[in-house]
Amino acid sequence: MAANSKKAVVLLSGGLDSTTCLAMAKADGFEPVCLAVSYGQRHSVELERARKVAQSMGVKDFRVVTVDLRQVGGSALTADIEVPKDRSEDELSHGIPITYVPARNALFLSMALGLAEVVGASVIYIGVNAVDYSGYPDCRPEFIRAFEQMATLATKAGVEGTRFEVRAPLSGMSKADIIRAGVKLGVDYSMTHSCYDPDPEGRACGRCDSCVLRRRGFEQAGVADPTPYVKGA
Repeated sequence: MAANSKKAVVLLSGGLDSTTCLAMAKADGFEPVCLAVSYGQRHSVELERARKVAQSMGVKDFRVVTVDLRQVGGSALTADIEVPKDRSEDELSHGIPITYVPARNALFLSMALGLAEVVGASVIYIGVNAVDYSGYPDCRPEFIRAFEQMATLATKAGVEGTRFEVRAPLSGMSKADIIRAGVKLGVDYSMTHSCYDPDPEGRACGRCDSCVLRRRGFEQAGVADPTPYVKGA
């Protein structure tokens, strides 16, 4: 299928980063085809937020793919493993935490690549970040570039001449920079969810790595944090 330069596939989790990425794709002039993944994560709130974000931003094509990564396990997000809380600055900046989901971004990008080939898009957006992130190896620019090379080899469209591009516009940005950019694009961050371990009402714990990085980002950006936290967090 010939590439449609007006369409781009955007991986959308309902989180701060992917929502900003969606706004950037729209600002770049693309018609976004959003893909959310139900992968057996600990909670469904992020999928609900992804759908809400897509609707509010006028996305006409929003899809959810289901895959059970609980059968793989190995992560606090997909297995019965406690989510780390209150980690020190040193702990946050070293090592790969147990919240890492094995090969998640490789899987997500592969599904996005398949969808891109079907809808005729040659561009994929993913909200990975290599500055304020939790040490995940599949958030690094080296991984993104390697996946682009694989995409050309692995697809009919690639063999026939389509050059797939994986855009990770947040890669070199701090969380504060991401928030500032999103605010300029009109992103409503009250709709987004980042917490690894929310309560039954979907409120953020305020103590997991993701909450710590998100809260710090709003503080450094000088933007009011709209996140509903559990009492005392």
